[in-house]
Amino acid sequence: MQNLELLLRGAAAGVAIAAPVGPVNVLCISRTISRGPRAGLISGVGAATGDTIFGAIAGFSISAVIGPLIRNEFWIRLVGGILLIGIGVYYYFKRPGAPRQEAEESAHSEYVTALLLNLTNPTVILSFLAILAGLGLLHPGAWWQTLLVVGGIFLGAMLWWGVLVLLANRFRERFNERAMLWMNRIAGLAIGGFGAAAIAFAALSVAR
Repeated sequence: MQNLELLLRGAAAGVAIAAPVGPVNVLCISRTISRGPRAGLISGVGAATGDTIFGAIAGFSISAVIGPLIRNEFWIRLVGGILLIGIGVYYYFKRPGAPRQEAEESAHSEYVTALLLNLTNPTVILSFLAILAGLGLLHPGAWWQTLLVVGGIFLGAMLWWGVLVLLANRFRERFNERAMLWMNRIAGLAIGGFGAAAIAFAALSVAR
């Protein structure tokens, strides 16, 4: 029963870290609508992988990783912000193609892009430290119990991405080519906006 509770608490942490609106959420919705649920789910798996990596670092209290991440927060935010702005510009000027063409276009990049977006966001690991502490999961006991928590994080994150993809896919048929063009522009502006905010926070951290 205790092991099941650890798994469920880990899943709650995974949902809590994945659910807030962010660039990956926007990317997942946009890809689901333009390329289909498969593309959205692959993006979700990439994001969940990043969440799981950070959750493992926080859960196992790997100070050798946490310390450098915090010390290099400026550069991580800067690189992540530039990456987001680049993706935002790409999506803003992206012309909607035929569904089949969209589905075949750079399929392997869907996973990698979502993973990189999470890995270049150092606030994720800080959020995990706070959430795991709040759920009493920072030191659950034996190493295999921490693995249960980490597995729960992945399951919880994937539960969120699965629900998000299902909801986005329900409205997919309502989008014609013009609507898709505006969807790409909105996604581009939103993702680029998150990137600009990341760079601004990086500059503020230096100014303090």
